[in-house]
Amino acid sequence: MKIVVIGGSGLIGSTVVTRLREHGHEAVPASPATGVDTLTGEGLAEAMAGADVVVDVANSPSFEDDAVLRFFETSTRNLLAAEAAAQVGHHVALSIVGADRLPDGGYLRAKVAQEALIEAAPIPWSIVRSTQFFEFVGRIVDAATDGTTVRLPHVLFQPIAAVDAASVVARTAAGAPLNGRLEIAGPERFRFDDFVRDGLAARHDPRTVLTDPHARYFGTELDERSLVPGDGAVLGEIRYADWLSRTAAAAGAG
Repeated sequence: MKIVVIGGSGLIGSTVVTRLREHGHEAVPASPATGVDTLTGEGLAEAMAGADVVVDVANSPSFEDDAVLRFFETSTRNLLAAEAAAQVGHHVALSIVGADRLPDGGYLRAKVAQEALIEAAPIPWSIVRSTQFFEFVGRIVDAATDGTTVRLPHVLFQPIAAVDAASVVARTAAGAPLNGRLEIAGPERFRFDDFVRDGLAARHDPRTVLTDPHARYFGTELDERSLVPGDGAVLGEIRYADWLSRTAAAAGAG
């Protein structure tokens, strides 16, 4: 199958492309770097020609509320229109576990808006909702830092390795449309504040984690299960400690 991966040059997209090619598919990375711009529509018609499946793992360059909403709505509308014209048979998108339960978060509202456009379109679809990636935990912690204090709630947290998430997205793209949503997460559950506290201590980071039930995540307060999937989620294989070891080893080899 010819499978076009929007955002195919990024962290998730490049791994999706690799996994699909390993299984014999013609995986085509599409991004501004390859002349495809979903915001302007540039290069979309050419990229869609002959495509059986389109995978959208692109991300907004801005997380500001209005900008991120414009990005996901505009790019998704343009992408779906190009797919319809090319008679693409399956649209796959990567979203976020709990996005619909956290309406105060502008980024999360934008992902819900993206999902709604996909669901309303005539193209068969699959949405893969993922928990947070191991690779992005550092950014989350930095965003929650004030001086030397990190404020986080004591809620469940179940992050996943990006490579595990990408593998599920690739399998979904190669399969029949779900016309529904699939949740994915890492194999272990933690407490958000304890997870970060242990991680900072292991890296000898001097910041202190303060447990704060009102601490905000993407602009919204969290409850006990905001960041974890429901029953039936697909779980990744890589444990966080193993990922840390591999990351450290790769950094040392580099």
